[in-house]
Amino acid sequence: MLSRTLMLAVAFGGVVAMAPLSAFAADAKLAAAVAAPNRDAANKARDGARHPQASLEFWGLKPGQTVIEISPGGGYWSEILAPYAKETGGRYTAATGRPDQKLPEKFNNTAVYGPVHYTVFNKDSGPLGAPASADMVLTARNLHNWIPGGFADKAMKDFYAVLKPGGILAFEEHRADPKPEAPNLNTGYVSTQHVIDLATKAGFKLEAKSEINANPKDNKDHPFGVWTLPPSRQSSDKDKPSPAGFDRAKYDAIGESDRMTLRFRKPA
Repeated sequence: MLSRTLMLAVAFGGVVAMAPLSAFAADAKLAAAVAAPNRDAANKARDGARHPQASLEFWGLKPGQTVIEISPGGGYWSEILAPYAKETGGRYTAATGRPDQKLPEKFNNTAVYGPVHYTVFNKDSGPLGAPASADMVLTARNLHNWIPGGFADKAMKDFYAVLKPGGILAFEEHRADPKPEAPNLNTGYVSTQHVIDLATKAGFKLEAKSEINANPKDNKDHPFGVWTLPPSRQSSDKDKPSPAGFDRAKYDAIGESDRMTLRFRKPA
């Protein structure tokens, strides 16, 4: 049977150089982090929609890297990135919205997650870290909040500043295409070109797009925007009953949103 790397090379017409044995060991460590039994069951249940290993491989995650995750929430990516950093000699930093905001308590277990580092990211925050100190900045499903909040340009500038030359901005977002963006992004969907324009303005170069997280069943036409779909599963406006004829099963059957998955690079 062809190896996964060779199959990808054939599929995309690429040429793959021989990699050292340590590279294959690192891939195994990423697979082990994704499959780890200590991951939250609800997070693991979303892997079929979020494709964590394929996404991280597309973004170019490598052993020993310094990775900053923006707005990690409950820790979907943290559960994978922190143990991977621990096992490969890297560094994982969670950029939360406030100095007192931390990941769930279980991330204090350094035997599993290593030392989790923290920084702050919000519309008024300072630098994410020392200039040119990170190999990767990852942001998943956040830009639709920053654009109406008025600090999308700041975000891109912050990411650019903290990344090393050649560093990667790993990007995932609800995709409006082929529909136009809604006014003030009140559906939660963003156009791919809008993202590219913002990143390019900050100095990034778009290196690749992937359909890893595409969902062709998502027509982007839902009564409560993207939040109608899992995992939010919104069924009504605040303090109001569901609309007449609202069919929860219809939206659950769609699954999670159609998403763009992009890799930007800071020029070396």
